[in-house]
Amino acid sequence: MHISRRLYLGAEFALLFGGGAALYSARFRGTSPIPVLVALGIGVTRQLRRSATFDRRNFWRAEALGPEVGPMLLLVGASGAVLTAAVAALRPADLFELPRRHPGLWAAVMVLYPVLSVYPQELVFRAFVFDRYAAVFGNGPVLVLASAAAFGYVHIAFGSWLSVLLSGAGGVLFALRYQRTGSLFAATVEHSLYGILVFTVGLGRYFYHGAADVALAAASPTAARTAAAPSVDGAAGGTALSARRSSSTSRIRSWWRRVRSSSPAASWWAAPRSAG
Repeated sequence: MHISRRLYLGAEFALLFGGGAALYSARFRGTSPIPVLVALGIGVTRQLRRSATFDRRNFWRAEALGPEVGPMLLLVGASGAVLTAAVAALRPADLFELPRRHPGLWAAVMVLYPVLSVYPQELVFRAFVFDRYAAVFGNGPVLVLASAAAFGYVHIAFGSWLSVLLSGAGGVLFALRYQRTGSLFAATVEHSLYGILVFTVGLGRYFYHGAADVALAAASPTAARTAAAPSVDGAAGGTALSARRSSSTSRIRSWWRRVRSSSPAASWWAAPRSAG
């Protein structure tokens, strides 16, 4: 019975975080993930509250953050220096793009991103994964890697393997932080710092727009329809995606017109024909 339970949970993990992520990527890429994240966060919270093995204090446990602040900020600072240098060298036009071009949107992301995006993700990928799948992966480094792999892979929906790799690396840090502290608050703070760093230095185009859409729509519906800036958790802004699709459609139509006009059939069709 114990083996069959592990097999069942292992299959559930693969289906949920592998198949579910692939399905979302195929069906809903380019849409805001925030409603899904909020719904998952609510469902996972209910599940954890019913779990006999989950310590409800882990939902917050703010006091655990204090001893973690120093090492956390040191690592975030070093990562910020590396990412800033990389963007400056490889994509200089993108450096600090969001705060430079859309400071209001950037400010809204700073406020809403941790609440609408980060905490629900930590509920799912740390609290839920650690509680439910410890029976499969144990409570050590394999569980940390499983949590990070699931967290990284779901970012395939954002259309870039860079987002998958960066998210997977971040997932290791957040999982280790949660494993050490038992605090979703500490993991959420760290996750938020790295997310804010990514969106600030100019890597937001590789992460999908979620909380930013909500903030921008609340601030200005017109701006929400016209902004093409990269924002929270996605490959590019929704308007930019629509513009690319429109441009692609125009190019296809132009190519088809050229093909038709240069073909023998087109000459025959355009030639005057007698009635009867």
